[in-house]
Amino acid sequence: MSDSIVLGLGGTVDYELTWDARVLESLAAHHGIVASELDATIPVVDERSLVVSILGYLRDGVGGERFVASSAILDAFAARFDTRVTLGGTCVRAAIAMRSLGVGSLVHLVSIDDHVRRLLPDGVSYVCSADQDSTEPHLIVQYPAGATIRVGDAEIITEHPNRLIYVNDRPNRELVLSDELDTLVPDAGVFLVSGFNTIQDPVLLEDRLRHIERLLKAVPAGGVSIFEDAGYHEPAFSLRARAAMAPAVSVYSLNEDELFAYLGRRFDLLDADAVEQGLHDIATLIPARCLVIHTKYWALALGERAQELAGAVRGGILMASTRYLVGDGQTADDYARTAALDPPARGADFAQELERRFGARLACRPALALTTPTPTTIGLGDTFVGGFIAALALGADSAPA
Repeated sequence: MSDSIVLGLGGTVDYELTWDARVLESLAAHHGIVASELDATIPVVDERSLVVSILGYLRDGVGGERFVASSAILDAFAARFDTRVTLGGTCVRAAIAMRSLGVGSLVHLVSIDDHVRRLLPDGVSYVCSADQDSTEPHLIVQYPAGATIRVGDAEIITEHPNRLIYVNDRPNRELVLSDELDTLVPDAGVFLVSGFNTIQDPVLLEDRLRHIERLLKAVPAGGVSIFEDAGYHEPAFSLRARAAMAPAVSVYSLNEDELFAYLGRRFDLLDADAVEQGLHDIATLIPARCLVIHTKYWALALGERAQELAGAVRGGILMASTRYLVGDGQTADDYARTAALDPPARGADFAQELERRFGARLACRPALALTTPTPTTIGLGDTFVGGFIAALALGADSAPA
């Protein structure tokens, strides 16, 4: 396999809010919001609807990504909180995570500015399709477990930490592809595809999908192509992207929110009967050569080469867990300390049971027992992908078992 790792298709500049339940509670009161109108899926057209959406997600206890009518709404809302600027996008966060283990890569960007130039680490190179600088930040709301917010006469208490993304980003919405990809991908040992989820024009989507389908055919023998799914701003577009990518890539990866959305139901992720049925159903919906599913309790590979990818699945868990504990700036030493942690007994038993049921077609690894008063939930899926690819690049001898 070539050493070249190409990660696409677009990075972002993120405004990460410091969690402050008092501000949200105050805004809910100011706008006269009551519990009965909370709705995560409401169109976000002003500050009031943004707060209704955020509180809807908190009530439901899930993460998500939503389009916002104007970036000015995001700027004004962010100004109410302490905020820091970071880099996001699946390809960029994966690249940053990989670099913590000394694995370099090249990222494909659709926008560039001084934040990107300043924050992208040494060892991560880039090509960019943009012909001028622009900054269209994504608003990231990270909420903890046990947060309490009063909304009218009701009270919302969050059970698990998670993150929300709100965005109005023209470059990623258009997802212009650089011609340089045509020369880079045929030499790539790994090619990561992500980012279709922000497109809102069906004609543009078809064009970008056809271009990537051609590139995927150029991945060299022995190379690995990976599609990382996401929450789509136009939900119907996810079906088209799924249909195009499932047969075209080596690995089709998704998280638990996307799994539940595709299946149209939720279930206990540690109930072996429910998960077994869910895996049969998702494999029918997404007939990929290999599915990788990452959740808060476990991650697995199902299909061709599942056993070969077991170390990569474990590497993804370790990298995402390290980010959960440490946040930005994680190091190889942090990763090594995470690798020494044990999984909860229930998670280990579940993973063994699932492997017993599916045999060699499935490799499941349990999540670790993680305890921190300040968890990082932003970018865990992206970081999982980075850990997965880093383990592939480092090889079987270096990848954690």
